[in-house]
Amino acid sequence: MKKGRAARALASSLAIGVGIALAGCSASGAGSTGSVASSDYSGPKVTVSFWNGWTGGAAPVLVPKLIAQFNQEHKNIVVKDVPMQWADISAKMPLAIKAGKGPDVAVGHGDDIATYAAQGLLLKSDSIVKSLGYTASDFPAGLLSDGNYKGSQYGIPWSVTPLGLYINKDVLAKAGLDPNLVPTDKTSYMDALAKLKAAGVQGEWADGYVFTGTFEFESLLWQYGGDLFNKGVSKATFNSPAGVSALTQMVDLINQGYSPPNVAQDGDINALIAGKTAFNWNGVWQTTNTALTKDKWTAAPVPQIGSQKAVWSSSTDWIFPANKGQDKNKTSAAATFVKWMNNHSSGWAATGELPAQNSVRNDPKLVAAYPQLKPFLQELPYAHYETVSPGITNAEATITTAVNEAMVGKKSPKQALDDAVAQANQLLQQNASQYGG
Repeated sequence: MKKGRAARALASSLAIGVGIALAGCSASGAGSTGSVASSDYSGPKVTVSFWNGWTGGAAPVLVPKLIAQFNQEHKNIVVKDVPMQWADISAKMPLAIKAGKGPDVAVGHGDDIATYAAQGLLLKSDSIVKSLGYTASDFPAGLLSDGNYKGSQYGIPWSVTPLGLYINKDVLAKAGLDPNLVPTDKTSYMDALAKLKAAGVQGEWADGYVFTGTFEFESLLWQYGGDLFNKGVSKATFNSPAGVSALTQMVDLINQGYSPPNVAQDGDINALIAGKTAFNWNGVWQTTNTALTKDKWTAAPVPQIGSQKAVWSSSTDWIFPANKGQDKNKTSAAATFVKWMNNHSSGWAATGELPAQNSVRNDPKLVAAYPQLKPFLQELPYAHYETVSPGITNAEATITTAVNEAMVGKKSPKQALDDAVAQANQLLQQNASQYGG
């Protein structure tokens, strides 16, 4: 799962070029609306093409099994699994939809939906959501609305992946700390780091990369009461006093000797595994990391460093492409598939992601089967998801630049954030011109 998300991060860094390619590829179905008569398709037999980026980890095993079960239970629907790299989906789908050869259903990341919708690549799915019986209360707070663009729904939640605090209990014990005493706030967290330092351990290896420096920064930014962008997403705001406090907190880990400088990509989780550090802010996907020795580690909600609880999370959503000449029966059958997949998503925890549907995720059987997920489930009431705005990934990439520049000592936290915001604002203006704002 980590490899797939890393590929996704690389794709985001190329967002400007992808966005330019998209600009000339608006589908003829722009503004069209998908409709479903009921949650169970009863029309003639159809084959539904399903594009997804699940090519790593447990997903390539689980997805075909689920699809095979669905196909066996639905004699009038054949779902065809078409896995590919996330970057390939972004590159291929616009032209395919325009030619009427795109998928009938796909899975996209939360910060891609508005871009696809603005280009007319997706069906408005308000009526689909209604026919399937979904409301906002079926998913974590605010998640369904993240699939909404300009008053219309374009996505149905599938999964969420919050950040958490991973703890090497052996390192704590060897340093004389109670391995069962988990830090929950800034005082207890910094106290633990100080005691670890006194024992010769740099307690949190902090990096300046997307995985996981950017996600830690964003979590801290929200904890300090800030936000990434203004309400209309016309201006970047992550250089606010809250942003400076967040990035200073991370830089100070290095300056005060709690983290070594110049931690490499994935150096933080590798140090935790090797017993060189005690804490690591990382995503729920690491619960599937077989290198984390059983009974030697645990996970907890990220500590509340700022004035309020907050944590970064990404999401994935089901989307319905507006192919040229899209077959309504296929869209209806695809909606039945989406409903069935969400209802049968308990096993998705094995891939290192949390099912988005509350009734599945909150089932005691899921927690019993995957006890390591409990702290991540606890965080969802205050999780923050992707920003909804066309082309947003290019502006988001500047955040990582700022975090990296500050963490390697190239710039002060404030200067790094100010420079990144200036660049982000230019990109937001370009997005508004390109996609309409």
